[in-house]
Amino acid sequence: MIKSKDRFREIDAVVVRFAGDSGDGMQTVGEQFTDASALAGNDIRTLPDFPAEIRAPAGSLPGVSGYQLQFGSREILTPGDEPAALVAMNPAALKTNVGDLAANGLLVVNEDAFTKANLRLAGYDTNPLDDPALNERYEVIRLRISELTKDALADSPLSTRDKLRCKNFFALGYMFWVYDRPIDPTLESIQSKWGKRLPDLADANTRALKAGYFLGETHEISRNRYQIARARTVPGRYRKISGNDALVIGLIAAARQAGKNLCYAGYPITPASSILEGLARHKNHGVKTIQAEDEIAAVGMALGASYAGDLGVTGTSGPGMCLKAEFVGLAVTTELPLVIIDVQRGGPSTGLPTKTEQSDLLQSLFGRNGESPLPVIAASSPADCFRAALEASRIALEFSTPVVLLSDNYIANGSEPWLIEDAAKLPAINVREPSPDEPYISYKRDPDTLARRLAHPGRPGFEHRIGGLEKSESGSVSYDPENHELMTRLRADKVAAVAKTLPPLAVQGAPEGDVLVIGWGGTQGAIASAVRRLRDEGHAVSNTHLTHLNPLHPDLDALVDGFRRILVPELNLGQLRLLLAARYGRSFTGLNKVQGRPFTVAEIHDKITEILTSLQS
Repeated sequence: MIKSKDRFREIDAVVVRFAGDSGDGMQTVGEQFTDASALAGNDIRTLPDFPAEIRAPAGSLPGVSGYQLQFGSREILTPGDEPAALVAMNPAALKTNVGDLAANGLLVVNEDAFTKANLRLAGYDTNPLDDPALNERYEVIRLRISELTKDALADSPLSTRDKLRCKNFFALGYMFWVYDRPIDPTLESIQSKWGKRLPDLADANTRALKAGYFLGETHEISRNRYQIARARTVPGRYRKISGNDALVIGLIAAARQAGKNLCYAGYPITPASSILEGLARHKNHGVKTIQAEDEIAAVGMALGASYAGDLGVTGTSGPGMCLKAEFVGLAVTTELPLVIIDVQRGGPSTGLPTKTEQSDLLQSLFGRNGESPLPVIAASSPADCFRAALEASRIALEFSTPVVLLSDNYIANGSEPWLIEDAAKLPAINVREPSPDEPYISYKRDPDTLARRLAHPGRPGFEHRIGGLEKSESGSVSYDPENHELMTRLRADKVAAVAKTLPPLAVQGAPEGDVLVIGWGGTQGAIASAVRRLRDEGHAVSNTHLTHLNPLHPDLDALVDGFRRILVPELNLGQLRLLLAARYGRSFTGLNKVQGRPFTVAEIHDKITEILTSLQS
C-alpha cells in the first residue's frame, strides 16, 4: 500500500457506500456525492436503499439507510457489486453493511456512535472496532465525527441536536477529500436549499462540509487519495436523472409529440409516488395531475381523460395494479388509449415496499378477467425510462389500447447521466382522427394497425355508445356469439400488430454461439457487464434485452435458434422464462433471485461460466 500522505492513485472506477440511521441523511449525502461526481465528468450509477418504516427505532438494524454509487472514467452500467469504501455512521450500519465491503477496503466509522446503548441495539456484545480481525481485513479510519462536527459549529446558534444533524456533511466532506471530489457544487446546493429560509442551517452544513474536507488535509492518518479521470462521452448536454424523473419528462414529451394535453391520475404508493409529484410541477406544459382517493378512482379518472381526448396516464406499484384490473379491462374492451405505469417492488401484498423485484410481469399480461390482451413494455435503466414513456404513449395512442409500462424500484430511484434529447428530433406520434366527411362507425378499424378511430365527446355527428358490454362494429351492444369471438380475436390481432412497428432487436455479440442471455427491465446493466467480460475472455456469449414483452419481438425467433443454451436472469421465480418456454417449446435456464436486491455482475458471470463448463463436458 502507498503510505505517503496526499499521494494520489489513479483508478478508473470505484464503488462507495454511505450507511447510517434513517435520520442520518445518508440519501442526502449520497445524492450530493453523485452530483459532484457527475459534474466532475464521471459516469455514474446509484443504488439508494432505505427502510420501509417511516421512522424505525434509532440505532436499530431495520432502521439502517444506505446509498451506494459507482463512478468512473469508463462506462458504468451498475452501482457495483461490492463497495471499495464504506462510511458507517453507527454500529447498526456497520453490522448490516460490512459484510459487503471488499477485502482491504476503506472503512470510515463514526467512533462517537459506538456507545454501549447503540452496540446493544445492533446486537454487539463488544465493540467491533476493537476487533483485530476487522482492522486486519479493512483499512479502518476511526473518526469522532459527532464531536468534530460540534467543535466545528461551536459558535453556531443551532441547538446541540441540530448541530449533530450536520454530521452527515462532515462525513461527506471527508470522502470528498479521499476521492478528490469538487466541493463547490455541494456548497451551492446547500445555499440554494437552505440559504434564504434557514441561513443558520446553511452556514452550519457549509462549515461541517469544509471541516470534514480539511480534516483530510490535517489529520495524522497517512492513506491513499484517489483520482478518477473524466469519462469519455458523446458530446452534448447531460444531467443526472432518476427513473421516475425520466418518466415525468418522457410523458410530457409524448403528449407534446401527439399534440395532446397530459392527464395523470394517481394514488400515493411507494415507489411510484414521485411521478405524480414530479408531473404536478409542470402545469405550464399542459399537464393535469389528480391525487385520487384510491387506486380504482385513479385509473378511472385517467381512462375518462383519454376518452375526452387527453393522453391519460396512471401510475402505481404491484398492489395498486391488482385494484386497477377491472378498469384496465374496461380500457381493453372500449379500446381507449391508456398508459399504466407499474413501478415494481417486492411482494406479495405489502411485501418489501422499498426493495426491488420483477414479479409483476404475469400480472400485467394476465391479471384481468376474460381475454384481455394488451401491450407490455419495460424500461431497462433510469435514463431509458424517457424512451420507454415515449414508446408506451406511442403504442397506446396509435393502436387505441391500454399499455402497461414496467419499471422497478431499482430503476425508479437509481440515477445515471442522461444525454438530454433534442425535442426537434423526437419521433412523431400519429393519432388518426375520424373523417368528418363519412359516417362515424365506432369500431371501424385502420387496416394497418387494426385500431379504431376515436371520436371524442361533444362533436356533432360523432355520437356513439361506449361501455363494458360487448359491441358490434357499429357500436351497438351485441350478445351475438360469433360477434364476440370476432371482436375478441380482433383485439388480440391488434396487439400482435404492434410487433410490425418495432425497430430491429439489438444484440450485443454475435447472432449465434454457445450462450445467449435474455433479460428485461433493470437487470440490463449487470447482464451487459457480465457478458462483455466473458466475450473479452474469448467466449461465444451474447445478450439481448427485451423492451417489448407483449408482443415479443419478431427477431427473437431466429436469435433463439442460433444458441446452444439460453439463460434468463430475473428478479422473480422465472416469469419470462415460463413465457419463452411456452412460445418456443424448448428449455431455458433460469437465474432467479427474490431478495429485494438487484443482481450483481458476479452472480450472472458465475452462472454463465457454469453453463459454459457444462457445454464442454
